[in-house]
Amino acid sequence: MTISRDDIERKAQQLVGAVDQTVTSVRNRALVGALVVAGVVAAAFVLGRRRGTSNKTVVEVYRV
Repeated sequence: MTISRDDIERKAQQLVGAVDQTVTSVRNRALVGALVVAGVVAAAFVLGRRRGTSNKTVVEVYRV
């Protein structure tokens, strides 16, 4: 059994296609994950800001 140049090129194309498909899949998952994390951080910021304005402690300083 001999391996020709066409066999090697065909297998290389299959590998490149598989790698490209995997990269696209991982990139999409990473983008979704980044958006979810950004949403959680934004929600925590907004909720913390609202809570901070409703429960302020007022400290008065008097000089004697």
